Amino acid sequence: MAGPRLTEQLGYIIASVNRRLEEDLAERLRPGGIAIEQFRILEALDQNGPLSMGELAAMVLVEPATLTKIIDRMVSDTLVFRMPDERDRRRVKVSMAPTGEAQYRRLSGVSKAHEKHISEIFDEADVAALRTLLLELKER
Repeated sequence: MAGPRLTEQLGYIIASVNRRLEEDLAERLRPGGIAIEQFRILEALDQNGPLSMGELAAMVLVEPATLTKIIDRMVSDTLVFRMPDERDRRRVKVSMAPTGEAQYRRLSGVSKAHEKHISEIFDEADVAALRTLLLELKER
């Protein structure tokens, strides 16, 4: 028995929806002059404080080698800075610089508006159910 067509496979549907959502958010952030990955790094740092490169890579879903390049650029743009971990000076943590804090504050409404736009597609109960289902799938 044949399985579902490519475009009907759950993985394909989820990837397709993710691509559309990412493109929409990137377009909303474009006037602010920041890439989606940089915005997510600032958001993660705002919500969690300084993070190690490994923690940050896992949180923002970026490969460590790619994250290093992004962080290098963000350091050059004075959005973040690297600092030694206070408990293990061999480790490096990334922290938000004042310029990054200002940039994040200026653009945080974009992320909220994007989330609101997504939520308006369905009623509140459907959004909650979808979030629950996707979180369950993520954890398995």
